[in-house]
Amino acid sequence: MNELITVKELSKTLGKVKAVNNISFSINNGELVAIQGHSGSGKSTLLSLLSGLEKQDEGEILFDNMKIGNMSEDDLALFRRKNVGIVFQSFNLIPTLNVVENIALPLFPTNINKKEMMAKAQKSAESVGLKDRLDHYPNELSGGEQQRVAIARALINDPKVLFADEPTGNLDSKTGKKILELLQSLNKEIGLTVVMVTHDDSIAKVCDRIIKLKDGGIQDE
Repeated sequence: MNELITVKELSKTLGKVKAVNNISFSINNGELVAIQGHSGSGKSTLLSLLSGLEKQDEGEILFDNMKIGNMSEDDLALFRRKNVGIVFQSFNLIPTLNVVENIALPLFPTNINKKEMMAKAQKSAESVGLKDRLDHYPNELSGGEQQRVAIARALINDPKVLFADEPTGNLDSKTGKKILELLQSLNKEIGLTVVMVTHDDSIAKVCDRIIKLKDGGIQDE
């Protein structure tokens, strides 16, 4: 397996707290990795750094041999659009758009024509089991279906990695299990690299590897 993400002596301070404290590790192409730790351990901050949503104070992140910490905001936005899909605990759907329109959102800044855009969004919807829900609006969907829309939207640009921050956090255990199975199948069937923040041991156990954080540092790997 070749390394997709390499983290070297990474640190980030938020206020007076070192949220991420001098950590180093790597993630290989095609891995399913869990980042675990108690509340305040630095999990979400680390995910924001890895995905290019925030910049580190010290150290470096190599993403497919690109140093993302040195990029300008415009370059980072382009980098994220081409390489990264992000799913959060809250689904962040726009209530006035239907399923296929919500999924197509990341394509709007590109030069794709509307017909091609909708075809691509429909294909992404089908890949997460939403073939029959394309014209439904968020308030007509279950929590699990809304999270599937968010995942399909994150996959629309064929990212190299999907970052998921507590993707089952707002779901009941049965629905959460189905979302986890979806992420596992994307990882196994299309070789998508998935990096998932979770506090749930049962979710972490199905991953290839667990990185445990404590007080911003790596406690165990």
